[in-house]
Amino acid sequence: MRKLWIYLLVAGGFVLLGLCFYTMPGYDFSGLICMGIAALSVCYGLFARFPGRVIKWLRRCLTGLLILGIILAAVTGILIVRAGKGASEDGCRYMIVLGAGVNGTEPSLILSERLQAAKTYLEENPDTICIVSGGQGAGEQITEAACMQDYLVKNGIDESRIWMEEKATSTWENLEFSLELIEKKTGERPTRVGIISNEFHLFRAGWMAEKMGIDPVGIPAKTSWISLRINYFLREIVGIWKHILLGG
Repeated sequence: MRKLWIYLLVAGGFVLLGLCFYTMPGYDFSGLICMGIAALSVCYGLFARFPGRVIKWLRRCLTGLLILGIILAAVTGILIVRAGKGASEDGCRYMIVLGAGVNGTEPSLILSERLQAAKTYLEENPDTICIVSGGQGAGEQITEAACMQDYLVKNGIDESRIWMEEKATSTWENLEFSLELIEKKTGERPTRVGIISNEFHLFRAGWMAEKMGIDPVGIPAKTSWISLRINYFLREIVGIWKHILLGG
């Protein structure tokens, strides 16, 4: 009985921590992880409280799945970190900036970081055309693409160099619809494009681009807050496996 209470206390602590994360914008996934750990703690507490052959078998199965999940997450994390370093190539003819949240009409912190990286690249590569991609989500008064265009123009980028794609609601659509826009405007589909996103997102974005027959050049936007970087890094691991198992 004592072991059960210890597990329940641990679970309660993670529930409280998860609720704290849920009150912080952008940390929903960290909250979800805390709730998952709490649920696992309750399960192991019940396993300890009710020993038996079937319970012992269930505990071994759950432990095996956890170990497998940790191994897969570690391997995926290594790939994310490697891709997050980006490529050193300059002079991409086309560059796609992947959308992120907009607070009303202003870019979120994550989106601001991508736009700063886009501004720097466009200033250093005056012949590059920038495609800003992102539709309008909940709590957003304008599309992500419109927000990005407004930011870049206000920061000295010629509006003629910025093409807007305003329908995408996912990374796959960001890339697919942007490539379609380039083809519509130029009459040909590019074979190589620069992709700007935060470092934790470049592996999945680049992988999707390759599946579309595109040679991606990853251009990382540095995530300034380490806590946000960890949060989105963990979410990316799940996002990659969601794409592997379910597509989209």
